Amino acid sequence: MGTRQRSFGFAALAALGLAAIAAMFGGSRAHAAEVTLLNVSYDPTRELYVNYNAAFAKYWKARTGQEVKINQSHGGSGKQARSVIDGLSADVVTLGLAADIDAIATQGKLLPINWASRLPDDSSPYTSTIVFLVRKGNPKGIKDWNDLSKPGVSVITPNPKTSGGARWNYLAAWAWALKQPGGNDASAKEFVRKLYKNVPVLDTGARGSTTTFVQRGIGDVLIAWENEALLAIRELGADKLQMVVPTISILAEPPVAVVDKVVLRRGTREVAQAYLQYLYSKEGQEIVAKNYYRPRDPEVAARYASQYPKLNLVSIADFGGWQKVQATHFTEGGIFDQIYSP
Repeated sequence: MGTRQRSFGFAALAALGLAAIAAMFGGSRAHAAEVTLLNVSYDPTRELYVNYNAAFAKYWKARTGQEVKINQSHGGSGKQARSVIDGLSADVVTLGLAADIDAIATQGKLLPINWASRLPDDSSPYTSTIVFLVRKGNPKGIKDWNDLSKPGVSVITPNPKTSGGARWNYLAAWAWALKQPGGNDASAKEFVRKLYKNVPVLDTGARGSTTTFVQRGIGDVLIAWENEALLAIRELGADKLQMVVPTISILAEPPVAVVDKVVLRRGTREVAQAYLQYLYSKEGQEIVAKNYYRPRDPEVAARYASQYPKLNLVSIADFGGWQKVQATHFTEGGIFDQIYSP
């Protein structure tokens, strides 16, 4: 469940959202022969949107007769948000956390501040969480967060200033420390400081960190999106990598939004809105699950439940929301700057 109430259910979405799209864009309305969209996304969604874009293009063609081509841009979520603020013409953004779309709304003024209320589940059509990826046999015996702060353990995680996944990683570690006996903000700060002392390199995004760990062979443990860990194991094999599930992690809710000023200028609002709404359809949710994200649709989630480990999860609400978290931890001079020095 999201951190706030669902705007409306899947049944309502199916009955109203997609039906409305079909009615609005039926054969009676003329369309240009082809339309293009730019989806500016975060690092680990490359495979997801390759699959999803093909499915949506087929759906849109059947509904409207119009060809749609979706171009992709990927990078660290914070870095991608900054690119949109600085002028990258994204029709839609599908980023790693709500704070990055909030920045596009408040700093770039490219969409309304209440953007999250425009789609179900605070505009987060799928979720994920944070796990550990280790080499086969788990040579350093990594079992939980406390092992990541031990001397001699090399930890790979991206930079929280540029990566959404890195901020989820950081907060999951902080949450674990708070829940230890006698845990408080001071002890959490000290634990996270020790953890980051063990990080040899901060890549700008989650996929870069995965490459550092998997392909370059650097580090003993990768703090990773669950979907990244499962994808890496699928591609390289369980004989090379294995996943470790910590005792506490965090509910990660990657959000999506139409960028109003761009779609109004380009005349792409309708297809951009349909593109995001279709993520909530049965087909969209199946594609989400096949790419190891956790679907929102209960029926689809039940079919794929066996591929996800069960975790004890905190949420961003437990930290007071993203506005408070950004100001406390990740702004210039915030806690991350206080505890980390290259």
